[in-house]
Amino acid sequence: MPTVECDPDDARRRLEEAGVSVKSGNTEYERWRAERGDASAVAYDDKVVVQGANPADLLTILQPKGGRAHVYFDGASRGNPGPAAIGWAIVTSNGIVAEGSKRIGETTNNRAEYEALIEALSVAKDYGYDEVDVRGDSQLIVKQVRGEWKTNDPGLRERRVKANELLAAFDRWSLEHVPREINDRADSLANEALDDA
Repeated sequence: MPTVECDPDDARRRLEEAGVSVKSGNTEYERWRAERGDASAVAYDDKVVVQGANPADLLTILQPKGGRAHVYFDGASRGNPGPAAIGWAIVTSNGIVAEGSKRIGETTNNRAEYEALIEALSVAKDYGYDEVDVRGDSQLIVKQVRGEWKTNDPGLRERRVKANELLAAFDRWSLEHVPREINDRADSLANEALDDA
């Protein structure tokens, strides 16, 4: 069971700001209890103990802000343009910290890739990471965002600017193109969102 040495009042405030419901403890020794996803937390005088199938659901909020994360993103479009979806995952030494997917309507594959990147970076910033290593299987998006390739399409150019603004908010970042096998979780999430429609 992971234990976070912290001020329980500060930890409670962080949880409530993240939208997590915090309840009274079950014993005289417990300050409070909280649940999110597959994790639960119990606060004592100088620490919070986290348990459950996926402790990362709460650890990222409870731990002091900062640190480094690997961010994976993928967009998918069936038809180009056609029905589209995005998928992303944030991974640390604690495992998958957060992941998500959603349908984004009708658009091109490249626009879906950008939307996935923007969503993943926004979530990583909300989680408080100050260093990110970003990985995606779209060479076009990676090279455009890094400034190696021109972005002629106005819609993509606007998304590239947004992605660069989000990246600039981190103390350190890297953006690399990886094979689809390395990006399989984000790829699966995007395709599952399309399949579920």
